Amino acid sequence: MFVKTKIIDYNRSDMDDAITFALEGRKTFFIATEPSLLPESYLEDYLTRGYETYIIADDRNCPLVKKVESIINIFEDSILFFYIDAEIIGLNWKQYIKQLQERFGDQILIGVLYSKRHNDDERRRIEKYYLFDVGIQGGCISLEFQKAKNFALIDKVMFANQASGRRKNVRAICDNNSKVTFVYNSIEFTATLSDISLTHFSCTIPGESYIPLYEKIKNVFVDINGLHFKTDAILLLQRVIKNKMLYVFIFSRHDGSQGLDGDLKHRLSEKIYQMVTDKVKMILQLVFDEVGRGDRDPKGHTTFQPEDLVRLL
Repeated sequence: MFVKTKIIDYNRSDMDDAITFALEGRKTFFIATEPSLLPESYLEDYLTRGYETYIIADDRNCPLVKKVESIINIFEDSILFFYIDAEIIGLNWKQYIKQLQERFGDQILIGVLYSKRHNDDERRRIEKYYLFDVGIQGGCISLEFQKAKNFALIDKVMFANQASGRRKNVRAICDNNSKVTFVYNSIEFTATLSDISLTHFSCTIPGESYIPLYEKIKNVFVDINGLHFKTDAILLLQRVIKNKMLYVFIFSRHDGSQGLDGDLKHRLSEKIYQMVTDKVKMILQLVFDEVGRGDRDPKGHTTFQPEDLVRLL
């Protein structure tokens, strides 16, 4: 179940940018999945591989069909995997997925999940119908009863479907309270973090920095939404964004290799997952609440578009 969260303290113009960023990037939605086969804990691990993933459950407040339609309208670059063994009142998966494929075509990528069948003929019938008769492009995944095996199965299919999109790593947008502090040439710099991933971070530094490109900075202190850590970093590039100079650093380990140490990488991964998904979950919850009310009210709105988000937020 999605929990309502309060949006970070953005002003109106920044709020619109935050909404736009949250809507961008390829996202994968697992529809009506069984937690024993695909636990939510897998989603954070998928994020470390560049996949932004969400589980969409059925509930009484908003019909699953309306949720899916809202997702397709709002998140233009989506992959949807439907767990066809879920029993949803009034929903025939074969007809529904066929209608979705015919209606949206290449606009979305549809995949199918189902529990492993002991009968090979039944498995072949499922694959023939969805892959050849319906023509879905996301694949059919037979989930194992041992959930540990399903992580790799789904990971392989998401890789084949390029679920990471154009990005190699998922970035989290930082609020104005997130800072980096470091000393270079005996000068202390305090910069405002703009965004962060598992490999990079970007920041704005007041005044002139005089830091040459590819310079390694030791002992960079990072403070991001309550997470504090120290690391080395290398200045990779700088560019002007909205009349401000943006500095992009790549993380560096003490041995000189790129990246973060294992424990630190895990801690940052948890924080990025929280920052990225909280915003999207908040948007989804607001939309589902609105659509659910509209579905119950004949005069209400039962579909949702990206521009409607500004009114809600």
